[in-house]
Amino acid sequence: MEVHLVDGTYELFRHYYGQGRSPNASDRAAARGVVTSVLSLLEDGATHVGVATDHVIESFRNDLWPGYKTGALVPDDLRSQFDLVEDALRALGVVVWPMVELEADDALASAVAVATPDSRVDRVVVCTPDKDLGQCVAGERVVQLDRRRGIVIDEGAVVAKFGVGPSSIPDWLALVGDAADGFPGIKGWGQRSAAAVLARYGHLESIPDTVADWDAALRRTVRGADRLAGALASSRSLADLFKVLATLRIEPGLLASVDDLRWHGPGQTFGAVAAALGAPALGARADTLAARRA
Repeated sequence: MEVHLVDGTYELFRHYYGQGRSPNASDRAAARGVVTSVLSLLEDGATHVGVATDHVIESFRNDLWPGYKTGALVPDDLRSQFDLVEDALRALGVVVWPMVELEADDALASAVAVATPDSRVDRVVVCTPDKDLGQCVAGERVVQLDRRRGIVIDEGAVVAKFGVGPSSIPDWLALVGDAADGFPGIKGWGQRSAAAVLARYGHLESIPDTVADWDAALRRTVRGADRLAGALASSRSLADLFKVLATLRIEPGLLASVDDLRWHGPGQTFGAVAAALGAPALGARADTLAARRA
């Protein structure tokens, strides 16, 4: 079986700033787009599906770093659609994780942690291009899917893009920073230098404080190695904090088994919910798909 895990927050933003911002857009257009997208995923053959959302944009990470992303700039007509899309997906019969203390990315990582050890699972498909989720990728068995561009991101693709393997993505982000999440990284460190050093040492904790202790090849090939080593040595606590921010948390109680993700068809209210979204045809599509699978 394949397990599909969807970043509902990304999907909601994508549809809001895409089809949802047409001149005649309603305050339901983005939610309608997400529900349509998830139903299309089911129609394309997905059988086990879970969707995670940031029910509250802020999380425990805001308590750790004051500059961490908030919902302050989220438009009101987008914010109002989070409840709407969560309720609509539940009515469709899809498992939804509305996150409050943790983030949607943490929920996806938690579901990956349950699906990966299950021998029945052939592949876990994490539907988001978010670089944070690169840390969950494993070979060709756990992959990311950028549905908008139709691109599958396996472990080889992660290495090709970042210069490091999935396990080093939190370290890479700690050094380079993540503007989308609101933390700056360590001064002077860029994508190439972070990739080169982490390709040798793997994790922040293994990088020596003194450049003289660095691998000789790195000292020769990494531009400004002495300056970079000094910057990291003087900002160790900050780098460690940024790594905590970038590391996805596993919530053991989020998902008991991948069996819980199997789609059994829409609930009785989905037809009415689809009509309220302005897309009554979705109800008939869901019923037809459920009948065909039965």
